[in-house]
Amino acid sequence: MPKKHRSNTVTGTSRTSVDVLLAEDVDPLGQQGQIVRVKPGFARNFLLPQGLATVATEHNKRMVELHKQRVEKQQVEHLQALKSLAHSVSKYSVTLEAKANDDGLLYGSIGASDIAASLQAASFDVQASHIRLEGPLKQHGLYTVNVQLHESVTAELKVWVVPAAVG
Repeated sequence: MPKKHRSNTVTGTSRTSVDVLLAEDVDPLGQQGQIVRVKPGFARNFLLPQGLATVATEHNKRMVELHKQRVEKQQVEHLQALKSLAHSVSKYSVTLEAKANDDGLLYGSIGASDIAASLQAASFDVQASHIRLEGPLKQHGLYTVNVQLHESVTAELKVWVVPAAVG
């Protein structure tokens, strides 16, 4: 009598392990796009039915490599754009008007959102979260403020806080 072939086996497997391509982040295994080796039962009973992974065929492996190359190229281009923005920001200076008493102490304070709004008005794509202040600016004067656009891209920005025009 011939042996029956199991109909629910995962193709491309051995008895001890199977390579799967993670379709989503799976906490103990890895991140989306990684190829990991797991037990066939784990792949067959959990990862594949839940849609968390697919069998790592040669075609899938090639597609993942192409995708990684595209993402890497985009990251390099994005980093270049941020470096260009940082260079432009470092050449620019912001002038903010604020009311103050006779000693130059502001009646309010200037924060990161005020500086970011001024940069955005000058067509720089800088958010308040990029501005690194040690505290709000509370006096008239010239300040050097760090602008961190990326973990590896920073710029120094000159901020002038001047008395508001009376009128």
